[in-house]
Amino acid sequence: MKLYSEFINIAKTLNKELDTIPLLYGSLGLEKVTGLDFSPEDIDILIPLIFLEEKWGKLKKIMELQGYKMVDLHEHEFRKTNTKIGIAYIEDLKPFANIDYKNLEIFEDYGAKYHLLTIDDYLKVYNKSLLDGYRRTKKSNKDQRKINILNKLIQ
Repeated sequence: MKLYSEFINIAKTLNKELDTIPLLYGSLGLEKVTGLDFSPEDIDILIPLIFLEEKWGKLKKIMELQGYKMVDLHEHEFRKTNTKIGIAYIEDLKPFANIDYKNLEIFEDYGAKYHLLTIDDYLKVYNKSLLDGYRRTKKSNKDQRKINILNKLIQ
């Protein structure tokens, strides 16, 4: 759970320095929600769009102070040794997967506050992602396997 510990450190920093509550997304978030191993390779975080636009300089500086270097401006991707963090905006959940991001539950762990999607929300995300040919090819059907697991968990 090295990635999760690192997420907790980043979440605490975002809570304190930006007064925002990030959403733990991607395979690491799915792992946290289900308790199953999805072998996450990175940390995906969603935060309000304002931090990727008007307050980008502040976010970038905060990440750099945590030892991260920006490696991809378009993807808002940071790297520190073997840890990669991708940051996107939470408002995209509504048009992308019809998820009401304004009413997500707040979790607290080791002093960090963060949001998680529900299993139903993840099902919406991965079903929508499956429509993306690039993801389907790049992720070698990992999304479909996740959908199959989520469907079993819901039944």
